[in-house]
Amino acid sequence: MTVTETKIQTMTGEERMLAACRREPVDATPVWYMRQAGRCLMEYRDLRKKYDILAMQRDPELATEITLMPVRRFGVDAAVLYSDIMIPLDGMGVPFRIEPEIGPIIDAPLRTEADVERLRVVDAEEACPYVFEAIRLIKQELQGKTAVIGFAGSPFTLACYMIEGRPSRDYGKAKSFMYGRPELWHRLMETITEVTVRYLRAQVEAGAQVIQLFDSWVGMLGPEVYAEFVLPYATRIFSEIRTTGTPTIHFGTGTAGLLELMAQAGPDLVSVDWRVPLDVAWERIGAEKGIQGNLDPTVLLAPWEAVEKRAGDVLRRANGRPGHIFNLGHGVLPDTDPDQLAHLAQWVHTVTSAE
Repeated sequence: MTVTETKIQTMTGEERMLAACRREPVDATPVWYMRQAGRCLMEYRDLRKKYDILAMQRDPELATEITLMPVRRFGVDAAVLYSDIMIPLDGMGVPFRIEPEIGPIIDAPLRTEADVERLRVVDAEEACPYVFEAIRLIKQELQGKTAVIGFAGSPFTLACYMIEGRPSRDYGKAKSFMYGRPELWHRLMETITEVTVRYLRAQVEAGAQVIQLFDSWVGMLGPEVYAEFVLPYATRIFSEIRTTGTPTIHFGTGTAGLLELMAQAGPDLVSVDWRVPLDVAWERIGAEKGIQGNLDPTVLLAPWEAVEKRAGDVLRRANGRPGHIFNLGHGVLPDTDPDQLAHLAQWVHTVTSAE
C-alpha cells in the first residue's frame, strides 16, 4: 500500500474535532482553548469597556462576535460559546451578577427547604432564548469550517454557587449543606439536573456539535463522597445527551482522585488538568474514552521554547492515539500573549499532521 493511499485527507476544524471525539483517525490533533473567547484579546477588552459581561452574553450578536474572535485569531478547531455557567439560573428564579475580579454573586443564596422548593424548572428557550439564538448565528457564520461547543456547569458546581452566594476557597457552606441535609441536597441536585438536561438539549437543537460539562469545583471531594452526592446526576446528564448523538466532554480540575469515577459518569472524553501526566490519566480513564488536555496554562506566560517543550511532552504522551484533543488543563490566563496561542495551535497541527 502506498503512502498516498494511506494518507488522511486534510480535514476542516469541524471534521477534525468531531473525528477526535469519536476516537477516529485525524489529519492532525485538534486544538481549542478553554476561556479562549475573551480575556487575553484586546478586541474583547475594548468591548468590555463598553458593555457589562452579562449584557454581552445576553446579546446574541455580541456573543457571536466574541465567540468567533479566537477562531479568527488563533486558528483553533472549535468555537466555544461565549456564555457563563450561571446562565441557567435566569430561568430558575435565582438572580445573580458577575463582579469583575470576583466572579458570580448571588445576593440571596439558598439556605432553606423553602428556597429549594421555590426553584423553577421552565423550558430552556423560554428561560434564556438569547443563548440558542447565539448558537444558531455562530453555526451560520462558521459554515461547517469549525466545530461549535456548547456547555453547562455541573449540578454540583452550580449548587455550590447557589448555596455559598459567591466563589469560596473551601465551599464550607455548600459542603455542610450536603453532609448535614442530604435529602434536601439530593432534591436540589435533581432540580438543577433537570434544568441542565433541558438547557443542553436545547443547545444541541440550536446547533451545538460537542457538549462540555464543567464540574469546576468537584476536585474538593473524595471518591466516596463524589459517588454518593454527584455521580448520579452527572451520569443522567451524559446519558440524556448521548441519545442526541452529540459527543460529550467531562471537565474538572484537581480531580486526580476522581478520574475513574468521572469516566464512569459516561462522557465520551475526560478533560484532565496538568496535575496528572496525560498518558497516566488516559490509562486510568480507559482506552475506550477520549482525553482532552492537558497543558498548564501558566506555561504560556513563558518564552516559546518552554511552551514547545511542555506541549511536546503532552503530545508525546498522547502518542498519536485517536481520541486526543489538545487543550489547556484550565482556562487561558488574562496575561497570555495571543500570539503564543496562535503559534501553539499552528505548531500542534503541524507536528501531528498525518503522513
